[in-house]
Amino acid sequence: MSLTRLTTPIVDASDILRSQIVLTVSALDHYVHEITRLGMLEVFNGLRPATSSFRRFQVTIDSAMIGLGIPGDSSWFEQEIREKHSFLAFQHPDRIADAIRLFSSCELWPSVASKFGLSVHDVKIHLRLIVERRNIIAHEADLDPSYPGTYWPISHSDVENAATFIEKLCEHIHAWVV
Repeated sequence: MSLTRLTTPIVDASDILRSQIVLTVSALDHYVHEITRLGMLEVFNGLRPATSSFRRFQVTIDSAMIGLGIPGDSSWFEQEIREKHSFLAFQHPDRIADAIRLFSSCELWPSVASKFGLSVHDVKIHLRLIVERRNIIAHEADLDPSYPGTYWPISHSDVENAATFIEKLCEHIHAWVV
């Protein structure tokens, strides 16, 4: 909204709106990475019960040897989590649930959906659509293939709706698992 008040219609600010979608999904991904890392460290340090997913998390022999050599130190495990998760994207509903299961046995999506007052299916679809739009922006320049050289339309309300949904999603996840 501020953007449109500060510029004239001649200035195309749609790329700024597109970047907001990309950054919003990136913030979600970062949030899930961080709570997963912290939650797994809590499990490792005995502050949370271990989940079956946590028990199946694989570490390298090198890291295990470091851990055995320094009892009580979890920095090696934190580094292992960062390395294993560094190439993973926690944006899609199933990937987010997989990450949360590494430190919590809660049924994530039913609880989050109830906070939204929506069905699990609707919450997941809403998230998938936002992530899909982000991927089109990031990987296809947001170009409409049926009209070469034409961008898909984007509005301030598109961005605001996506950002609001992601913000509430993170708040609901946080309230449930942390």
